[in-house]
Amino acid sequence: MKRPIRRTIMTLAATLAVAAPAAAQLLPGGGLTGGLGGPAGPLAGPLGATSPLGGLSGGSGRQPVGDIFSNLDGMRVTEGLAPTSLLDLRRARFRALVEGHRAALDTDDAGDPVRRGEVVLIDPTAATLASASAAGFTVTRESRIDGLELRYVVLAPPHGKRAAAEARRLRQLAPGATITLDPVYEPAGGGLGGGGGSLTPSARGAARIGMIDGGVAAHPALAGAAIEQRGFAPGGPRASGHGTAIASLLVGSQGAFAGAARGHGLLVADVFGGDPAAGSAENIARALGWLAERRVKVVTISLVGPANPLIERAVAAVRAQGVLVVAAVGNDGPDAPPQYPASYAGVVAVTGVDRHNQALPEAGRPSHLDFAAPGADMAAALPGGGYGAVRGTSFAAPLVAARLAEANGDGAAAMRVAQAEAVPGKGPVGRGVLCAACRVAPRDVGAKK
Repeated sequence: MKRPIRRTIMTLAATLAVAAPAAAQLLPGGGLTGGLGGPAGPLAGPLGATSPLGGLSGGSGRQPVGDIFSNLDGMRVTEGLAPTSLLDLRRARFRALVEGHRAALDTDDAGDPVRRGEVVLIDPTAATLASASAAGFTVTRESRIDGLELRYVVLAPPHGKRAAAEARRLRQLAPGATITLDPVYEPAGGGLGGGGGSLTPSARGAARIGMIDGGVAAHPALAGAAIEQRGFAPGGPRASGHGTAIASLLVGSQGAFAGAARGHGLLVADVFGGDPAAGSAENIARALGWLAERRVKVVTISLVGPANPLIERAVAAVRAQGVLVVAAVGNDGPDAPPQYPASYAGVVAVTGVDRHNQALPEAGRPSHLDFAAPGADMAAALPGGGYGAVRGTSFAAPLVAARLAEANGDGAAAMRVAQAEAVPGKGPVGRGVLCAACRVAPRDVGAKK
């Protein structure tokens, strides 16, 4: 990397601290991806590609960060970033998300975004609830996730107290209880972005594949697909760029573009509803419960975040029912902490490769790695119509899910079939590369770059 470029990149963390959240990925135009949305709402434009990051837009007079990146000699910036740079961008992204959504978000002890003023008790006893009440906590809501036999209670800490500190105090008062915060998860490649159109029409029916992400927009490639959507954030499902891209890679079909699981029904659980502060562990766990009730065979999750016992319990419950859970490993580099749910035992962890089957350098390193699939040099659908070039482990996970869904038999049998199909790759690719032929080159569909 040229020295001026490296100096520019290394100063961007400070700039990003006042910007809206963005995954460290490239999208059409070569810029850094747009995030889930700025303080005023989701970013406009396909997959956040042409939208300035929230905190730098709106007449601020400053150059959008995406434009800064796209002008760095046309380089694929993520390929040249040092691991420390990716970590800096990750921390800045989190700070920006929280700053942009102060009413809804706070941070935990590690600096990860969490839902403000929420402490979660999983399967609490009456004694634990009594201890919490005596300590000044109040019950906000109590829920049971149907199909998973999972009960949890959300508490509000004493007025004016931070949830992270109060959760630590409650753990001391109720040793042995499962007490956690409610972290917010983000797409593992590409911003959620604005949908730019209506939701794809919903068609209820049997489905083999479930997807937990943002909502799916209408697109000609999805017109013939059987897609049913349900929202797990306030306001119901809302079309998004990230969700539309993932769905197209699964069940899309238009001319030269072909999804890897076309012909299958798809259940979409929108855990964002267009709000970047809404993609919480609670919503993801509830989405898993719905998909288990609908008896899908495979669930693909292109979201990443910290370990959380509510999601861990939900994943274990659906796995016990024979559902395969596939998850992207994230894009914050090999020095980032392992991301979840990909790092949970029993989850099929997926990384991305380029057109040469080389592992993406920005891909995370989970506690285990199962497969790789195309995650760069490929096209996916944009909300409303057309295609864009996408990059990130987000876009590899649905391809692996598609291959597992196509395999006959139970989860163990599907994994054996997938392993037999896998081809060698370069770098960390787990058991090998699946669905290498599933990549649709951007030029073949006139994708925006």
